[in-house]
Amino acid sequence: MANYWNQEIECMSREDMKKLQDERLVAQVKHVYENVEYYRNLMDEKGIKPEDIQSIDDIHKLPFLTKADLRDAYPYGLLAKPLSECVRIQSTSGTTGKRVVAFYTQNDIELWENCCARAIVAAGGTKDDVCQVAYGYGLFTGGPGLNGGSHKVGCLTLPMSSGNTERQIGFMRDLGSTIICCTPSYAAYIGETLHEMGLTPDDISLKAGIFGAEPWTEEMRKSIEKSLGIKAYDIYGLTETSGPGVSFECCEQTGMHINEDHFYPEIINPDTGEVLPEGEVGELVFTSLTKEAFPLLRYRTRDLCVLSRKKCSCGRTLIKMRKPMGRSDDMLIIRGVNVFPSQIETVLIEQGYSPNYLIEVDRVNNTDTLDISVEMNPEQFSDKMKVMQEQEKALALAIKTMLGINPKVHLVSPKSITRSEGKAVRVVDRRKLHD
Repeated sequence: MANYWNQEIECMSREDMKKLQDERLVAQVKHVYENVEYYRNLMDEKGIKPEDIQSIDDIHKLPFLTKADLRDAYPYGLLAKPLSECVRIQSTSGTTGKRVVAFYTQNDIELWENCCARAIVAAGGTKDDVCQVAYGYGLFTGGPGLNGGSHKVGCLTLPMSSGNTERQIGFMRDLGSTIICCTPSYAAYIGETLHEMGLTPDDISLKAGIFGAEPWTEEMRKSIEKSLGIKAYDIYGLTETSGPGVSFECCEQTGMHINEDHFYPEIINPDTGEVLPEGEVGELVFTSLTKEAFPLLRYRTRDLCVLSRKKCSCGRTLIKMRKPMGRSDDMLIIRGVNVFPSQIETVLIEQGYSPNYLIEVDRVNNTDTLDISVEMNPEQFSDKMKVMQEQEKALALAIKTMLGINPKVHLVSPKSITRSEGKAVRVVDRRKLHD
């Protein structure tokens, strides 16, 4: 029997959901046009007035927003409510250029926390659970979002934040944590540390994990599930739209249900902006239907994925998005070939290596170079140079088969690649420094 946080919405008929989205979009466009000069100017340039938007079917008439717009309008240019009505900001963890700052009214926080509550309940969470939140707190949305969702569900909430991994495991054991929320790379590190402490999944009470904030593969999911003895669920969100909880996985795990009563999704051709039909790969675009302080209309996420309305065995009717294949701006073009870090991770885990790796791209004599450092597990380590060279050659061949280009593989000793307690840094592209 599937559990729902809000069954009426999560299992709503297509017709009723569309009616709700129509009403909310019409009201939101009016709200934004009247209160956000930056977006009003974009609409005026396109010759669009609020009365031209009568339903969701008209959404394609609206202009897109991009991260560049958010930077141009920083800090207050996209604010749709007086500052006196805003109670919080959150910000991206990005390191390039100006940060994105998102504003929240009290109602925005309530709605966001309810979306996160849906995700926790879909992962089997109830008021009898102990939910350990090991996402970063502070400006990053991970910690505050899941913390609020956990409170709504009524779980005993451990606001651990990330880091101090042995203490995390100590609390996990002492307090009987049943759900862990963190980045997938940090979950993998907790699993690694658990085993180094001489413990097994039998020594902890975890049953589920809710992981997001960075791309991860099915192979990494299986690896985490094994090391922690849990079922691992995906969660998706963006600071720009509120944070985690835009979409979440249910027990079927064939994609993430989008909370489409709050976030209306579209898939577009990233080059032309044309809306693509269901089932086609393209760039994900979101419109905030209910956000008051910082409502973004047709925000281009740069995430590449597919939408599906296929019936789900969990009973939810909310549209699903497939796990993003990567971001269009995460994609590396190396010697003319499109490369996503997730493709390399898939090969590493399939070949029995750890998900701790570093991809370094450079340009030497006008030719792109691809170096991949991969940590070995202790049992893979050999002091015989020839054995190591054979292993490197075999792994390089497996990666070449996947990508179509030759990498240089360096097997490095266990623990030699810096661990991340937040979002993992997997790629260093030095070409940008030269160009």
